[in-house]
Amino acid sequence: MADDVKILGMPAASGRWLMVFVGLTIQLCLGAIYAYGVVRVPITAYFQSLGLAPTAMDMTWPFVIFLLCFAISMPLAGPYIQKVGPKKVSLVGGVLVGIAWFAASFATSPLMLIPLYGIIGGIGVGAAYGCGIAVSSAWFPDKRGLAVGLTVLGFGFSSAIVTQINKFLLDGGMGIMTVLKIFGIAFFIITVVLSMFLVFPPAGWFPAGWTPPTPKAGAAPVANLTRAEMVKTKTFYGLWLCYTIGALAGLTAIGIAGPVGQDMLKGAGLSVPVATAMVTTLIFPFALANGLGRPIFGTLTDKLTPRNTALITYVLIIAACLLIYTNYASPRAYMIGFILLWGCLGGWLAIAPTATASYFGTKDYAKNYGLIFTAYGIGAAIGGIVSAQAKDLLGAYQPFFLIVAVLAVLGMVSAFVLMKPPE
Repeated sequence: MADDVKILGMPAASGRWLMVFVGLTIQLCLGAIYAYGVVRVPITAYFQSLGLAPTAMDMTWPFVIFLLCFAISMPLAGPYIQKVGPKKVSLVGGVLVGIAWFAASFATSPLMLIPLYGIIGGIGVGAAYGCGIAVSSAWFPDKRGLAVGLTVLGFGFSSAIVTQINKFLLDGGMGIMTVLKIFGIAFFIITVVLSMFLVFPPAGWFPAGWTPPTPKAGAAPVANLTRAEMVKTKTFYGLWLCYTIGALAGLTAIGIAGPVGQDMLKGAGLSVPVATAMVTTLIFPFALANGLGRPIFGTLTDKLTPRNTALITYVLIIAACLLIYTNYASPRAYMIGFILLWGCLGGWLAIAPTATASYFGTKDYAKNYGLIFTAYGIGAAIGGIVSAQAKDLLGAYQPFFLIVAVLAVLGMVSAFVLMKPPE
């Protein structure tokens, strides 16, 4: 059967990589949410030109609501990915994403951004996000971590591309609301067209020459658990908690990269314009680390198991946080620390879906990972709120990195004890 399956006329062995490319490109459109920190600056200026005085929290709520709707809608979309297929679900999500970006251009206040951008866009991304992941996971049982990591690479790297396009259009004299319209139209067209190619392999298909690995003596057999069965295992709660901590650390790093960079670079003696320019320049390598972290940690998950790879991310998070905390006036510490934090966030977006398939099987994968993904939403909500208020609550950003380091230690303990195949 493996030799008979074709993808767009190509043998499955080579054609299945097209599924990864399609998923990656759709994720590039969906992941534009990570560029909100860039577009919010000119949007804030636009609101100010209307006579408004939006606070940092006012402008943060659309981002937080977006991520919450994203995380809530994804588990709701999971059953439909399996029931009606990834093509239709991704199509609906892509339409909503395009509408959200286009509709946001008509907002005249931060409050209007919440329903137009946050709610509509969050639901759209939540619907479409799991489709490409589920398809890649199904076509690559032999290289699941790599395939999933490459697919979600687009989500992480999107902000680097969107940031550069946004800068190019604004420097060319285009208004930010016109830029939002262009993004909306582009995302609509790309996601709708590419969604038509998403398809699962036939039931019982596997790559030619590959057979499922035989469990080692004494190891738990490969499980194919339903969502109801999954939530009864300690493994589920361990993975969920570990994912929450990893997402919180990374998303907070994204949210405060700008102000922390300003503090650290000004502390190093750089002027405000130079510090601002340097922070803007560093967004590209940060986003690159976020994107590349997915295939890198996905491959490590294949080779080292999800638990061991999770432990590696926590060691890196602790190292990054302590480096920043003890060298708060060092441009080098800022660059290295935030590359590690952004990279580990990307890593968790490969570790978690791969671990879900490894621990709980692929029979109910879309529904299972949808529930696991709520951990990202919790981490996103906490990280988004903390990124706007940490300095007010703690008096400075610097002590916050000790808190993240402590959370990473908790993550290490949880991973060591609970992240293992269900018994």
